Amino acid sequence: MTTGPLLWLLHGPNLNMLGQREPDVYGSQTLESINTQSVTLAKSLGLRLESFQSNHEGELVDRIQQALGQNVKGLILNPAAFTHTSVALRDALAAVALPFVEVHLSNIHRREPFRSHSYFSDKAEAVVCGMGPLGYESAIRFFQKYLLTTTTPSR
Repeated sequence: MTTGPLLWLLHGPNLNMLGQREPDVYGSQTLESINTQSVTLAKSLGLRLESFQSNHEGELVDRIQQALGQNVKGLILNPAAFTHTSVALRDALAAVALPFVEVHLSNIHRREPFRSHSYFSDKAEAVVCGMGPLGYESAIRFFQKYLLTTTTPSR
């Protein structure tokens, strides 16, 4: 069992449909496959990673708040459609004050104009978009370096 720092990978609405949903935009890889690859990579880098997906804003808010009691050191968040609508998720992230990386499979700036606005980007340590599943790998590798060089308050 890996005993390194714990990260949570949180996925927003409709990402459970990856592999079926608009493969020309989101690719053909399933969420299960992305999660498995992410956990494997994190473990190889001395990190622990747990994933969670919900189509419900309140469940994601609850999960973010639960991070405080779980010794989570950082969050990787693909808020999906909530990127453009959720002040509630933004407030939850502010309340827990954990570093997070915002990830999007598609390049949100090359899509419909409303998708260019994010309620999270200005608070994120980093934002990754348009790299497909490789974006999750980038976020995990970012945290490996970040956690080595940054002192975060113990929770």
